[in-house]
Amino acid sequence: MAAAGIQPPEPSSLLVEMVKAAPKKKLVPRLAPDHSQKIRRGVQWAFVLLNVALGIQFYRFVRFYENGGIGSAPARPAGVEGFLPIAGLMSLKATLLTGTMPKIHPAGMFLIVAFLTISFIFRKTFCSWLCPVGTLSEYLWKLGRNVFPNVRVPRKLDVGLRGLKYLLLGFFLWAVYSVSPHDVSAFLESPYGLILDVKMLNFFRYLSETGLIVLGILVLLSVIIQNFWCRYLCPYGALMGLVSLFSPLKITRNVDTCIDCAKCAKACPSQLPVDQLVTIKSAECTGCLECVAVCPADKTLVLAALKKRAVPAWAVGAGIAAIFLGTVGYAKITGRWNSNIPAQVYRYLIPNADAAAHPVPGQVDEQPIDNSIR
Repeated sequence: MAAAGIQPPEPSSLLVEMVKAAPKKKLVPRLAPDHSQKIRRGVQWAFVLLNVALGIQFYRFVRFYENGGIGSAPARPAGVEGFLPIAGLMSLKATLLTGTMPKIHPAGMFLIVAFLTISFIFRKTFCSWLCPVGTLSEYLWKLGRNVFPNVRVPRKLDVGLRGLKYLLLGFFLWAVYSVSPHDVSAFLESPYGLILDVKMLNFFRYLSETGLIVLGILVLLSVIIQNFWCRYLCPYGALMGLVSLFSPLKITRNVDTCIDCAKCAKACPSQLPVDQLVTIKSAECTGCLECVAVCPADKTLVLAALKKRAVPAWAVGAGIAAIFLGTVGYAKITGRWNSNIPAQVYRYLIPNADAAAHPVPGQVDEQPIDNSIR
C-alpha cells in the first residue's frame, strides 16, 4: 500500500525512465566510405548529357526541314521518342497483341521496355538514376535547401497528394487500353502521328503564357518541396513504382546493429520511415540509396537481393547501363530502332506541323498517309 501523501508516478514518466535506462546499442562504424551517391550522380549526368545531345541533334533536324530541307539532312535521333511514353505504351500493346511491331516511332517502345525492366530488377531507379526531369527536380530542392529549409508536407496530406499521379496514370492506361492495335498503327501513320515528336518539341519551343505560368509554379514548388513533381504528379514514375513492387531488390535494415539515429529517414527524399521498417517495400522508394549513404553503422542499411545478399551501388549502375545499352543495341542491330520515314514526308509535314491535327478515333484511316512507309 502506497504511503499516505505519496502519489504513484505517472505512466508516461515510467516510460521515459525505462527508455533512459535502456542500454544504447554500440555503434560499429563503417569500415569503408560510401560511394553510392558519387556513382549515382555519374550515371545521372551521363544520361543528362545524352538527352541534351539528343535534343540539340533533333532541333537541328527539325530546323533543317523548316528551312526548306535542301541538301544533306542531319540524322534524326530516334532516342527523342523516349519523351513519347504514351505512344511507346500503345506500340507495346499492339506488338504484344498482334506480334507485329508498328513501323513508326519503334524506339519509344524499346525505351519503355528498357525502363520497365530496370524498374523490375533495380526498383524505381529510373526516376533517381536516369530520368532527366527527376535529376532536375532533385537539384532544385537541394538548391532550395541551401537557402531555406524545405517545406515538409504533413504525412496525411503527403499520402493523399501522392495518389494524384496514380489517378493520372490510370487515365493514360485507360486511353492506351481503349485503342485497338489497328488504330494504333493508323494513328502513328497519320500526319499527326508521323511528326508526333516534332509537335512535342514545338510545344516547348512556343510555350504559351499559361504554359509558362504553370511551368514556373512547378519549378517554384520543386524548390521548396522535395521532388514535388515526381512525388505527386508524374504518371510515368507511378508506373515505374508499381512495377518496382515486384523487384527482388529492397532496402533492408539490420535491427540488431541499427543504433536508431533516424538519419536514414531524414535523408529519404520520399519521406519514408526507413528507421521504423525492416524492409522498404513501398512503390515510392526510388532506390536512390541516400538512406544507405548516411547510415553510420556498418552493414546495417543495404540494398539487398534474395537471401539478404547486399548489392553494391556500382552493380546497380552497371546493371542499369547494361539493360539500357543492351536494349538500344538490340533494336539497332535488328534494324528496328528508326522509323525510316521518307525525307519527302518530313519536307512537307514539318514546315506545316501546326496544320497536323490530332486524328479523331475511328477516323484515322481518312488521314492522307504516304504508302511508302507502310
